[in-house]
Amino acid sequence: MSSPQAGTMPVFCVAHMLESWDERHPQAAFVELSGQDAPARPDGTPVVARREEMIEFLRHPAVRATDGVHYNMGAQRPLIPLDLDGETHRKYRRLLDPLFTPKQVARLESKIRARTNALIDAFADAGEAELMFGLCATLPTHIFIDLLGLPLEDLPIFLEFKESVVRPQGATVEEQQANSRAAGQRMYDYLADVLAQRRAEEAGDDLIGGFLTAEVEGARLTDTEIVDICYLLVIAGLDTVTCSLSCMLAWFAEHPEERRRVVSQPELLARAVEELMRFESPVPLAHRWVTEDIEVAGRRFAAGTMVEVLWAAANVDPAAFPDPLAVDLDRARNPHVGFAAGPHRCLGSNLARLELRVALEEFHRRIPEYEITPGQEVVYTNYGVRAAVHLPITFPVS
Repeated sequence: MSSPQAGTMPVFCVAHMLESWDERHPQAAFVELSGQDAPARPDGTPVVARREEMIEFLRHPAVRATDGVHYNMGAQRPLIPLDLDGETHRKYRRLLDPLFTPKQVARLESKIRARTNALIDAFADAGEAELMFGLCATLPTHIFIDLLGLPLEDLPIFLEFKESVVRPQGATVEEQQANSRAAGQRMYDYLADVLAQRRAEEAGDDLIGGFLTAEVEGARLTDTEIVDICYLLVIAGLDTVTCSLSCMLAWFAEHPEERRRVVSQPELLARAVEELMRFESPVPLAHRWVTEDIEVAGRRFAAGTMVEVLWAAANVDPAAFPDPLAVDLDRARNPHVGFAAGPHRCLGSNLARLELRVALEEFHRRIPEYEITPGQEVVYTNYGVRAAVHLPITFPVS
């Protein structure tokens, strides 16, 4: 028996318990949650769903990213900097943030464009494609391998790791966790071997080369620190972009009028990326821990409480987004939290935006007309992330 597949919604998200829940189009359920005064899971775990309340909650100094005991995604220790807080978190962000500024990631645009076209070349003459595997899963993995300076032949290692920790197999939760930890250990071992090899070489012009010579508060990064940073980058850099791109292409396939707009006006795609990040919310939720009794927006949270933070609900909060269930490519103000919010806002959001925009530009330049393959349908999963796991298209070939 495998982990929950597309068509089911695990109990980790409170939204699936609502009658309005729809696996293909869950946004209405999230709107319903954002309208509740104090939503909670059946076990009493408080849920933060309104955008204004969420921003205030995440900025509170008593709110932490982890409980300091349990770590996700197969990790054995805190992921740097995601699972750290306070000054420890800030010192690593001071090192990493400059690597992902808009100016820095812009240098990758030509490479992203070339990688995108190389992948499209593989199916452009076929008249049909499975986009999840033909483009969405593979492109961000290629880019990540380039960033770290790793060989392209290692791509299957990263694809297997991503699937094993994000959607682990197993008949029980315990089996899934064990398989996730085993996959995590394989990645720890792989990265340790890479570092040992790279330390014996001259530092390259890539992220690992930079980490080998970087300092934090006057001290060089240890191998453990570098491995923990890279481990997080693997997860964040691969799966979020994959899920986002799959949802965006699925939406355009099912909305031909809007697709033709961006084909004729590709300058709209930057804004389209923002609006579809808001609407689809590929990472629907996160958890935070409260270290002392606090009150936020009139709600009290007791010390030691785990809180479910629903990005997907905040992104369709009518108080923040007029007509939230409409995808409006002309939406002028779009303060979505698709890349999270607060101190742990997504480190690589600028790179993700660039990858998504360039991929959509090149795909629609090469294949402007396409549709979901007749007789088939897009299959979504909302297990951990939201993605179009089956995205079959057909298109005319000139």
